[in-house]
Amino acid sequence: MSWWHAVLLGIVEGLTEFLPVSSTGHVTIVSKLLGYTIDDPDVTAFTAIIQIGAIAASIVYFWNDIVGMVTGFARGLVSPAARRRFEWRLACAVIAGSIPIGIVALLFKDTIEGTLRSLWVVAVALILWSPVMVAAERFHRRLVERKPSRHSTESAGPGVRHERDLTVRDALVVGLVQCLALIPGVSRSGATISAGLFRGLDRVTATRLAFFLAMPALSAAAAMQAVSARDAISGGVGWSSTLIGIVASFVVGYAAIAWLLRFVAHHPITVFVWYRVAVGLALLGALAAGWITAT
Repeated sequence: MSWWHAVLLGIVEGLTEFLPVSSTGHVTIVSKLLGYTIDDPDVTAFTAIIQIGAIAASIVYFWNDIVGMVTGFARGLVSPAARRRFEWRLACAVIAGSIPIGIVALLFKDTIEGTLRSLWVVAVALILWSPVMVAAERFHRRLVERKPSRHSTESAGPGVRHERDLTVRDALVVGLVQCLALIPGVSRSGATISAGLFRGLDRVTATRLAFFLAMPALSAAAAMQAVSARDAISGGVGWSSTLIGIVASFVVGYAAIAWLLRFVAHHPITVFVWYRVAVGLALLGALAAGWITAT
């Protein structure tokens, strides 16, 4: 893989990883347009490994939150009083919410890396998940008109729950829905934010939870691919190109995180729906016309 292909794909990964438009779907589409066979082991591994850059960006951005969760969890293991603190509850919620996708990814690894690596799947998933995002925002809007919760804030709006209202059950439900993001085109953030809104969380809390759940999931996926597909990478796209893609993903990903958190505080995620549907329809048209192949 040439260096500029790696940079371009890293930019696409970093820009779309945290937006509800499907980073895997977009990296897969761009990889195909650049002439790669998207279900080849080295290309599949490259797509997963360059997520390390986006993961690193999220870790840097949320460093204080991560330190708070780690220390809060450690203290809670030995202190009953510490288990009443928010940091303990948030850490437990993130751990519980991260379990489902790990199990599903291991059980269906071959299907995820093979059968689902098709542009037909990407196109259909982009379109079909969009109405779910619309429904989630409508549900959220109805909650805004209800009686305020004890911890709600002006930015959260009346009737919705803030981050300190977050429960392990909330995270577990969101984590279960995150498993659908293993289908290219659904979008990890699109799935988790939608699930959070359906659970009655305010939009910023749902988005932050999506980031927290993405860190262990993406880290595990990238590490597994780096180990299992190291020979395919060496003989295919190359490790130098992979490292370039990681760096590009980090730089763009950090900027995307900061922008998205500001954006969702004041705008619904449905603004991304029209884009998702347009890309999905365009992709279906290109596939049906034979302009590009599915893999």
